[in-house]
Parts: sequence; structure tokens; C-alpha cells
Amino acid sequence: MDPPSLRLAVVLSHPTQYYSPWFRFLQAESRLQLRVFYLWDFGVTDQHDPRFGRAVRWDTDLLSGYEHEFLSNRSARPGAEHFFGFRNPGLLRRLAAWRPDAVLLFGYKWASHLKVVAWASAAGIPLLFRGDSHLIGRGPPSLPKRIALRLLFSRFAAVLYVGAANRDYYRAFGVPARKLFFAPHSVNAAHFDPSLPAAPAAAAALRRDLGIADGARVLLFAGKFVPAKQPAELIEAFLRVRPPNLVLVMVGDGAERSRLEAMAAGAAAPAVRFLPFANQSEMPARYLMADAFALPSRGGFETWGLAVNEAMHLGVPCLVSTQVGSQRDLVTSGETGWVFDPDQPGALEEALRSMAADLERPERRAALRTAVLARIAAYSYAATAAGLLNALERVAGRR
Repeated sequence: MDPPSLRLAVVLSHPTQYYSPWFRFLQAESRLQLRVFYLWDFGVTDQHDPRFGRAVRWDTDLLSGYEHEFLSNRSARPGAEHFFGFRNPGLLRRLAAWRPDAVLLFGYKWASHLKVVAWASAAGIPLLFRGDSHLIGRGPPSLPKRIALRLLFSRFAAVLYVGAANRDYYRAFGVPARKLFFAPHSVNAAHFDPSLPAAPAAAAALRRDLGIADGARVLLFAGKFVPAKQPAELIEAFLRVRPPNLVLVMVGDGAERSRLEAMAAGAAAPAVRFLPFANQSEMPARYLMADAFALPSRGGFETWGLAVNEAMHLGVPCLVSTQVGSQRDLVTSGETGWVFDPDQPGALEEALRSMAADLERPERRAALRTAVLARIAAYSYAATAAGLLNALERVAGRR
């Protein structure tokens, strides 16, 4: 007789377009009894996103195919920006009623999350942790922070790391290697499939609407127009280099939009185009219109950059800074894209020149695409699930 399946409770702030398809995958492809406890309804109701500067509701299915429930959030200001952004008085009661064999916690910086740590520890229920923090672009952590995080991470039976920089982060705070399990950051590859028929036609239509000539190359930025992502620095460097036959397309919204548009309007000839915020269903066409994708973030803000995964699933090489959390794992200069150090003057311009030269050569574009697709294939929901199941087997003794 097969052993009973493991009951895994997942505690997560809110539904996201990255994790919900993974939960469906786990429900369908493993023997886990899974229930996700959401602390907020952002993403499935209209909620203001301060970085996009607008209300956001994702237009893909985030709730079907797996068991979940929403906990009432009594915070006066719901959200991840402050410690009391998640105040869920019923959370521990609902967890106890469901009687999980293990709990997977995403994040630790909020009141409800720390209550789960204390409750599970007192109840003797194994705790697993998954985050994506890193120390790139930051000074060494202070002594109080080192002490506090060493103590916190010691309460977890297993820690899932998403990539090399994230693994180094946990090791810096004393997590032993035996507790670390690789569960890579991944996205819904089925949504970002270049063989789907609708996206290429939509991409071609976008290029026509933007007045991009046939044969011109496109560099895409897509995300929040906030200083940490360095959209202004990207436009400035692009306009200084002015690569021939290359257009920069900026997709997104945020506090810096008017400034960015003014910068582009001041150029001698239009080389920068803008598109508004695009919801999840619209993103494959935007990646497919591009020959390269740029994520020049700095300062520890970009803990991973899942847009890199999305672009790479569509065969698009990426230009990223060394302070993007996924760089060491996904983007190798000259192989799957181009890398620059944001602390080195002129480094972004040099990367743009190298990228422009590569994109003008058909054989280089083909080689980059082949390498990109080979690299990203290992960053799948199956690989992420395998890491989780390995950790559960270790801490609970069975799958």
C-alpha cells in the first residue's frame, strides 16, 4: 500500500502569475495534498500598485487547479511595503484546522509570516522557506541583522534556493549546506511558447504600429519605470551610443514615465518608442517583437528578474547588470546575452555596442537563440517541484 500523501500548507502574500501555475503543476504532477493560504487578494482584484502608479489586476487565471483560501487581512495599509502590511488574525487557526505535515513559507518580513514561524516551531511542524534575496550591490550585513537572520533561518528544516546568488545569501547567514535545496526560479513556459500562433502575428503588428522598419533590430525594456530598474540610464546610454539599425522600445508605467518620454523626445531622431503597461496575456508578443531584452537594474532591488526567464523561453537573449539576481545563472556574456557592471563608467554603453554588433550578424543571432533556449530549459516548474519534493522527503521522510 502506498504511504499517505503529504499535506503541505503554503503561506504566500497574494496570488501571482509566477507561482499559481506552479501550484497547479504540483497539484497535477505530485502526490502532495496542497493548500495555499493567501494573505491578500492583490492580483485578483483591482489594487493600486505604487511602483506601476496604477491599479493592477492580472488577466490570467491565478486561482483554478489547486486548493487555496484567502485570509482576511486587517491591515490598515495592505501590502509588502511595511511590517504590518499583512495582519491576518485567522491564519493560525485555519492552518491548525487543516493539520499540515509541513509548511512552506514565502518571505519573513511581515507580522503574519513571523507568527507562522513561531506557531509551526511550537507545534513541531517542519518549516520550509523560499525567498530570493541576495547580497549583490549591498554592503556587508550589520551584526544585528546577521544575528537575527541566523536565528530565524535556524528555525527552518529546509531552505529552497532559487539560484547561485540566493544560495550565497543563505550561506552568509549560517544556513548549512545540508539544509539547502535547489528549487530554481521558473515561469509558466507554456505561456511563453514561441510556437503558439497568435503571438508572432501580434508582434509583427506591434512593430508596424510603432513604425519600426523591416530588418531593424529591437531592444526591449519591460517593467516598472522606477529608478532602481535604471530605465533612464538605459535611455541615456542608448542615445549616447545610437547603434545604427537599432530601436529601443520601453514597455511599462511608473513615476518616471514623463521624464523618460522627455529624454527620448529630446533626441535628434526618434530612436526610442514607448508602449503602455502590458498585462500578462500581452507580454509574449512584446518579447517576440524584440531581438534582445534589457534589465539594467542595480542596488539589490532585482532579487531575480523573472522577466529574464520569460524572454529566454521565447529565445530572446538578455542584456543585464551584474546586480540582477539571475545573472550568474542565466546570462553569460557572449553566450546567452551581455553583462555589464553598473558601477563601472561606460560599461553599459560598451555592452550596448557589443549587443548591437552581435544582432547585426545572422549567425550570431542564431547561436544566441540556441544557447538561450538550452539554458532556460533547466529552469522549469518540474525542476522547481523536484527541489521542493527533495526537501520534503528529507524533512518529512516521505513524498
